Amino acid sequence: MFIKQNIYLVLIFLSKQFWFSTAQYEKWSNKEYENDKYSFSKPIQIGLITDQYSEEMGIIFEHAIEVANGELKIPLEATKEEVNYGDSFQAYGILCKLLQNGVGGIFGPSSKHTARHLTTICDAKDVPYFFSEMNENPEAFNLYPHPMDFSKALYFLLTTYKWSRFIFLYESVEYLNILNGLQSLYGNNSTTITVLRYDIEMNNNYKSVLRRVKKSGDNCIVVTGSSDTMPEFLKQAQQVGIINKDYKYIIANLDFHAFDLEEYKYTEANITSFRLFSPEQKAVQEILEKMGQKSSSENLRNGSCPITVSMALTYDSVQLFAETTKHLRVRNVPLNCSDRSESVLDDGSTFKNYMRTLKLAKRTLTGPIYFDGNVRKGYALDIIELHPSGIMKIGTWNDYSNLTIQRVAQTNSVIDNVDNSLVNQTFTILLNVPNEPYASLVESFEKLEGNSQYHGYGVDLIKELAQKLGFNYVLKNGGNDYGSYNATTNTTTGMLKEIIDKRAHLAITDLTITAARQEVVDFSIPFMNLGIAIIHVEPQKETQAYFKFMDPFSNGVWWLLGLSFLLVSFSFFILGRLSPSEWDNPHPCIEEPTELVNQFTIGNSLWFTTGALLQQGSEMEPKAISTRTVASIWWFFTLLMVSSYTANLAAFLTIEKPTILINSIDDLVEHKHGVVYGAKKMGSTREFFEKSEDSRYKKMNKFMNEHPEYLTETNMDGVKRVSMTYAFLMESTSIEYHTMRMCNLSKIGNTLDEKGYGIAMRKNWEFRDKFNNALLELQEQGTLEKMKNKWWNEMGAGICTSGKQRSEETELQMKNLIGIYIVLGVGSGLAFVYGIVSWFFYIRTKAKHYHLSMKEVFLEEFKFALDFNSHTRILKNTASIYSRGRNSLPTDSSKEEQKSLQH
Repeated sequence: MFIKQNIYLVLIFLSKQFWFSTAQYEKWSNKEYENDKYSFSKPIQIGLITDQYSEEMGIIFEHAIEVANGELKIPLEATKEEVNYGDSFQAYGILCKLLQNGVGGIFGPSSKHTARHLTTICDAKDVPYFFSEMNENPEAFNLYPHPMDFSKALYFLLTTYKWSRFIFLYESVEYLNILNGLQSLYGNNSTTITVLRYDIEMNNNYKSVLRRVKKSGDNCIVVTGSSDTMPEFLKQAQQVGIINKDYKYIIANLDFHAFDLEEYKYTEANITSFRLFSPEQKAVQEILEKMGQKSSSENLRNGSCPITVSMALTYDSVQLFAETTKHLRVRNVPLNCSDRSESVLDDGSTFKNYMRTLKLAKRTLTGPIYFDGNVRKGYALDIIELHPSGIMKIGTWNDYSNLTIQRVAQTNSVIDNVDNSLVNQTFTILLNVPNEPYASLVESFEKLEGNSQYHGYGVDLIKELAQKLGFNYVLKNGGNDYGSYNATTNTTTGMLKEIIDKRAHLAITDLTITAARQEVVDFSIPFMNLGIAIIHVEPQKETQAYFKFMDPFSNGVWWLLGLSFLLVSFSFFILGRLSPSEWDNPHPCIEEPTELVNQFTIGNSLWFTTGALLQQGSEMEPKAISTRTVASIWWFFTLLMVSSYTANLAAFLTIEKPTILINSIDDLVEHKHGVVYGAKKMGSTREFFEKSEDSRYKKMNKFMNEHPEYLTETNMDGVKRVSMTYAFLMESTSIEYHTMRMCNLSKIGNTLDEKGYGIAMRKNWEFRDKFNNALLELQEQGTLEKMKNKWWNEMGAGICTSGKQRSEETELQMKNLIGIYIVLGVGSGLAFVYGIVSWFFYIRTKAKHYHLSMKEVFLEEFKFALDFNSHTRILKNTASIYSRGRNSLPTDSSKEEQKSLQH
C-alpha cells in the first residue's frame, strides 16, 4: 500500500513538472485497477450528512450528482443521512455506518463542533471530507473563503469607504480571525476599531450591547457572525433604533442575500455586504426550479435568493469530487471505525492530494476552484448593497484586481419591462393624517421630516407602486375632508378640489369610489373591497336575577315537581292508614294495648317526602310493602331530578349568556332598546343613505338629518362615541381594524352595500393605466393581502382575539347565588317568627289553665328559656308558680291538660 501510494505521488509530481499526459496517466491507472472487483463493478457512493435544511440540501446534493454524472463514466450515487444539530455522538454513529457500507467521500454537517470530530475520523481513514463553513481545519476540503482572504476583501471595502473609525461586532471567538487579518493589514495605521462581542450573554439577547453601540456615537459598524444569529441581530438592532439613515453597516456574512430583508429596505440605512455567487446564473435557476421556487418571483427579482452559501459550496464540492474521479479511481471499500482497525481507503491519501492540484473552472456556482495549500482560491466576492428595490451589486473583489466598484445609478424599478415614462417623475400624494391604519405620524423621539414622518397602509401602498413604476413622491396631509361634488353649483371640496386644481396628483386613503366623485376625478381599480356596516358595543353580560338558581328547570317542571311532591305525600298518608304493618303499639311493654298509632300522619308524610327530595332522609322508616315501593320509586325519581338539577345549575351559574341589543340593521331602524345611530358628516356613507331607494335607509337618512348631533367630523370620533345607546355606521374594513384593538366593540350584521377604495387622480390622467397594471400585479402577487394583514392583524393588534373580548371571570360570585341566600334568610326568618308566635300561644294557654296572668307566665317561661345550663324540665316543682297556682293535686283531666301543655 505504501509503495503504491508513493508511486502515485511521483506520477503526480511528474505530471505537474514535466507535463505528464493525463491520458497516459489514466491509461496506466486503469490497467492497475482492471482486475479490482471494487473499481468498475459499482457506482461510487458518496455520503451526505445534514443537520440543517436537510430537505433543501438533499435536493441540491442529488442535482449536483445528476449534473456531474453527465460527464462521468462511472457515476456517483448519493447516500443521505440526517442528524441533530451539534449531536457529535449521533453523527459519529452515522459516519461509521456510511464507512462500513463503503463510500468514496463524506459531505459533512454545518455544525463546526460536529465537523471537527468527523474530520478526524475521515482523515484517519483517508476518506475525503468536505465542509462548507468558515473553518481553518487543514484536514478537510473547505471551499469557504479563508478568514484572511475575507479580511482582505473587508479591508479594501473599508478603505474605499474611508472609514477611519468603526465598531467591530463579532459573535464568537472564531470570528476574531477576521479581525486579526484586518489589524495585520492596517498595520500602524491610525484607524480606530472598537471591538465588541454582541452575543456576550449567549442567550440570543443582544440589546444590551446594541444600546452600548447606540450610546457610543459611532455610526460605522462591521458585523461578523453566523447565519443563525445574524437575522435576529438585525431585528434587535432595528428595535433598539440603530438601523436608520444615520448608520452605515458592513455585514461580513456571505448569506446576507438569503435573509428576509423586507423590513430593512426602507430604513434608509446604508447596508453593504458580500456574496459568493449571483442568483442570476443559469445553474442557480435550475436549482431553484428543483426546489420548487419560481425564478421570476419578486424575491428573486430584487436580488434575494434562498440558496445559502453552504448549499452552493456543497454543490461545488460534488463537482470537484467528480472531476477528480475522472483522473483517479476511488473504490467503495468497507471501513471499520474501530481504533484497533488499521483499514483505510485504498489510495485515499493520493486521491485527496490529487484533488488539491486540480483547477476546476466549469459547472460551479461560486466560480473557479483551486487550492493554494489547503486554502481555496479562484473565487470572486460580489459587493452588494440593500436598496428599497432590493439587493444591488455595486462592485467585485478578487485576489487579482482586489476591489473594483461598479456602482450604477440607483433606481427603484425592478420590473424588466417597465415603461420609463414614470422614472424621475415626482408626484404629490394626499393622505388623511391621522387616520389609522391608512396613515399616521411615526412615533419617534427625533423630529422627522418629509416622507419619513408618515407610516401606514397607504404609505406602504405608494412605496410598492413607486418601487414598481420608478417614480418619486412627496406625501402631504390633505385633511379629513375627502371631498364631494355638487352638480348644481359645479363645485368640489376637499381632496378632490386639490387634485382638480393640480395642487396634488393622487389621493391615497380610505377614499370610496362613488359615481358622484367619478364625474370630476378618475379612480384606479379598487385596492380594497368593503361595504358599510354597523359598529356597536360587544354583547353585554345579562343582569343576574336573584332567583337564577331556579333557571335549570322550566316553570312547567317546577309545577309538576310540586304536584308530584304533594301526590306522593298524600299516597304515603293513604297507604299508611290502609296498611296494617304501619300501625304500631305506642307502649311496647304492654302486650295488649288499647290503642295503636300510625307514623304516616299528614305532617309526617310531608316531612318524609321532603327529606327524600332534599337527599337528607328522616327518622321514619316505611314498613309495609306498599309504602316501601312508593318510597323506592320516589327516591329514584329524586335521584334523577337532583342530578339533573345539579348539572344544569353549574352551567347556568358559570356560563353567562350575553345580551345582544341589536342584531341587524332592522333593529337599528326601529331603535330597539333605545339605540340611536350616526355616521360621518361628509363622505360616501352619508351619500349612500341620501341616495338610497330602500325604505329602511330612507328612514335612517331622515333620522340622521333630524338629529345632526349624532353625526361626527371623523370616523374616529364616531368610534370613540360608540356606547350601549349609540351605534356608528362606517366602512367594514375600518370596523375590522378597530375591533381588533378595542375589545368592547364588534361588527353587527352584514354589510349594507359593496364598494371599494381607489386611488383618486386627475380626469383622463395619462398614467392611470400604469397604476392600474401595477395594482393588478400587487394583487396577483398577494402583496396587497400581506400589507393588509400587516396593518390590521400585526401592527398594534393582538390585544383582542378576533376583536372579541374574553370573559375574565369563571368563578361564582355573590350575584350568582344571592337568590339562594334570600331563600335561606326568608325561610329561617319565617321559622323563627312561627316559633315566637307558637311560644306566645303556649304562654297564653298555660296562663289560662293555671289561672295566672300572662306577665307571670311570660317571666317564668322567659327565665327558663334563658337557663342554658338546664336541658330537662321538672313538671312538679314547689318553687314553680304553677304549683302556687293550684295547690291540689291534678285530677285525671288536669293530668291530660298538663300532658297537652308539655306537648
